[in-house]
Amino acid sequence: MRVIGLMSGTSYDAVDAAAADLRFDGDRLVLTPLGLLSQPYTPELRAAIAGSLPPASTSMEQVCRLDTGIGRAFAEVARQAVEQLCGGSADLIVSHGQTVFHWVDGGTVRGTLQLGQPAWIAEATGTAVVSDLRARDVAAGGQGAPLVSILDVLWLRGRPGVPIALNLGGIANITVVHGEPVAFDTGPANALIDAVVQELTGREFDVDGVMAGRGRVHDVLLERLLSEPYYGRSAPKSTGKELFNLAYLARALEGLSEIPADDLVATVTALTARTVADAVRRYGGTEVIASGGGIRNPVLMDQLASELGPVPLRSTDELGLPSAAKEAYAFAVLGFLTVNGLGGTVPSCTGARHPSVLGSVTPGARGIPAAGRDARPPVSLAIE
Repeated sequence: MRVIGLMSGTSYDAVDAAAADLRFDGDRLVLTPLGLLSQPYTPELRAAIAGSLPPASTSMEQVCRLDTGIGRAFAEVARQAVEQLCGGSADLIVSHGQTVFHWVDGGTVRGTLQLGQPAWIAEATGTAVVSDLRARDVAAGGQGAPLVSILDVLWLRGRPGVPIALNLGGIANITVVHGEPVAFDTGPANALIDAVVQELTGREFDVDGVMAGRGRVHDVLLERLLSEPYYGRSAPKSTGKELFNLAYLARALEGLSEIPADDLVATVTALTARTVADAVRRYGGTEVIASGGGIRNPVLMDQLASELGPVPLRSTDELGLPSAAKEAYAFAVLGFLTVNGLGGTVPSCTGARHPSVLGSVTPGARGIPAAGRDARPPVSLAIE
């Protein structure tokens, strides 16, 4: 089955599309990458998303406009992916949408909201769409995240030691693939770095880590940032920009003398490296396999490698899965499992009471792809 996964993460900078051929081979799920593309949000849409996120307030009119605008942006990327990556025909599209709120109350997730009306995608492509994949896990008592953990577990389960998959998006998350798997958000990845750079320079992010590389870590500020109780909570847990935003940084800065811009960026970059490495150490990780936009920041990666010490740090590219589109591939897998009537969660990773078949399906011009009559839950995933 040719499946396209669509993803925009908590950095809300672009829509990524990854196409794959997915099939069952006995108890294996085989993923053959067919290519990927990425389309930035327009400046207007990106500004509208940024203006609606906490701690900003919004209105139902703005929510409706965003749902349509994001849906149409996803639809255009999906249309391009069908033509350019799938030769004009795909069997299924899986859309994560854009997370705009993740409601956490005392460590319990009460709800999560991803916008991007899937009807626009189905209409533009004629292809069935699986969307709204996080809500069912939340309803089953889970965090609704990290949903990529099922791909990590199936893919990395056979590796020696304690492999840990790391995603460095706006928020960093890890999957510990050993024994009963564990997955959780460790804290901010690019969220604070990008927010500080945008606030101080107007640029979208710290290109090549230049500002962090020039700056010096402010030890007092770093210790204040590390005092956030979230870091000490037990897994499973999840978070977002509702917590890790400029207000969080402003509270830590209270009473301190003015800190140079480069030093601020260096400090929040060090925060990401430290909190990720702390989480890896806590679970005895023997290798870290990274993906996400953060791996393009050489200063962040150097700091993380230094914090990890003897634990090897490598990218998913080295193992055959393009790091730039890992999450999009993961959602393609989730949607494929959905139309085959199979659960898409690992309860020990999300904290749910049981595995759940995820998402809602919007029919395409040919209806909904037929589920495999004898599909059984896979025990491993191969990239071929």
